[in-house]
Amino acid sequence: GFSISAARLGLPDVGLMSYGEMIDQGRLITEAVSIPVIGDADNGYGNCMNVKRTVKGFIKAGFAGIILEDQVSPKACGHTQGRKVVSREEAIMHIKAAVDARKESGSDIVIVARTDSRQALSLDEALWRARAFADAGADVLFIDALASREEMMVFCAVSPGVPKMANMLEGGGKTPILSPLELEEIGYKIIAYPLSLIGVSMRAMEDALVAIKGGRIPPPSSLPSFEEIKDTLGFNRYYEEEKRYVASPAQSSFGSGNYDCTSEASSSGDTKSRTEKSQEPIIDILPQLYDPGSAGGRGPSGGMWSRTLRLKITGRDGVQKIDARIPAGFLEGMTKVIPGLAGTNIMERLRNAPMDSDNPQNGQILLDFEDGRGDRIQVFIA
Repeated sequence: GFSISAARLGLPDVGLMSYGEMIDQGRLITEAVSIPVIGDADNGYGNCMNVKRTVKGFIKAGFAGIILEDQVSPKACGHTQGRKVVSREEAIMHIKAAVDARKESGSDIVIVARTDSRQALSLDEALWRARAFADAGADVLFIDALASREEMMVFCAVSPGVPKMANMLEGGGKTPILSPLELEEIGYKIIAYPLSLIGVSMRAMEDALVAIKGGRIPPPSSLPSFEEIKDTLGFNRYYEEEKRYVASPAQSSFGSGNYDCTSEASSSGDTKSRTEKSQEPIIDILPQLYDPGSAGGRGPSGGMWSRTLRLKITGRDGVQKIDARIPAGFLEGMTKVIPGLAGTNIMERLRNAPMDSDNPQNGQILLDFEDGRGDRIQVFIA
C-alpha cells in the first residue's frame, strides 16, 4: 500500500488509496508478471460486506494473496503515529467475512490477517488477536511494528502451524531489521521489504534530475542500455510474436473487403498506367486461403467446392481490376465484397458443369454479368 500510494498518487499512505484504485493497479501488476502477488487491502474498505467485495475483487484482479488489517478508517501507515484499531469482535468478523468470500468464489487466495494493535494497544492484545484470526480461518498471521527480536520470537510461537509474516521497514521502522536467514531461524515464513525498490528508485531519480539540472547526464554505468530497457519491457518478445500474424500480399489484398483498387482516370497518364496494370499475371490465392483436405471440403459436395475457378473483374472503362484463381467455396464469402454475386446459386451452376478429369472444361464461363457500377464480373472454370 505504501509504495502504490507513493507511485500512483504521489501521496502518503494514510488511507487515501481507494478500493477501485488498488484493484486497477493490482490488475496491471498481476498481468505484467508471472509470480504470485500479495495485495494490501488495508482494512477492507469498510464493514464486513465491504470486506467480502474487496476479497472477491482482489481475486478477479489476479492476486494470489490479500492482507487485511484491523485499523479504523481512515487508516494510518504502519510504524507511524495515530494508529487505532477496531474492536476484537469486529476484527474477527472481518476475517470470517474474508474466508466466506473466498469460499463463495471457489478461490484459493491466501488471507493474511494483520493486526496493528501492538502499537495501538499492547503486545498481549496483538497476540490475542493473532490467535483469534487463526481460529477464524486466516492462512498467515502478521503483527505489525513489533519492537524487538524477543517480541518477534514470542509471536512466532503463537498458533503453531500457521505461517507468520514479518515486515522489515528499511530505513528506520520500529521493528529490528534482520536478514532473511535470521528471520527464518526465528520462525517467519514470509518477509516483506516494502521500501527497497521504491527507495532506491527515488534516490536514483533524484540523482539523475540533479545531474541534468546541473548540465550533466547520468553516467552510462548508472543505467541500463536502451537495448536492455527494451528487452526488460518486452519489445523483443513483442516483435517475435508479431511476425506470426504478418499477412502475405495475396491475403492482404483479398482480406481488405474492397475489391475496387482503381479510381477514375484523371489524365492520359493515369489511363496508361492502369492499362499497364491490366497486363499483370493472374493471382493464384488458392494455396494461401484454402486447404482442399481440411474440414472446409463441405462433405458430399466437397468435390465441387474444391474446384478452382477464375474470377475476373473488368471496370466499365475496360481496365482489369481483378484476375485471380480461387476455390469455388470462396465465392460464398465474396458476396459481401462483390454485391453483384449475392443471390447467385454457385452450387447449382457447378453441378451442371462437367467434372470429368480428362475433360476439365477449362475456360467454361459460369457467370458473366455487369454489376450496378458497370463493372463486368466473369467467373470461369480454371
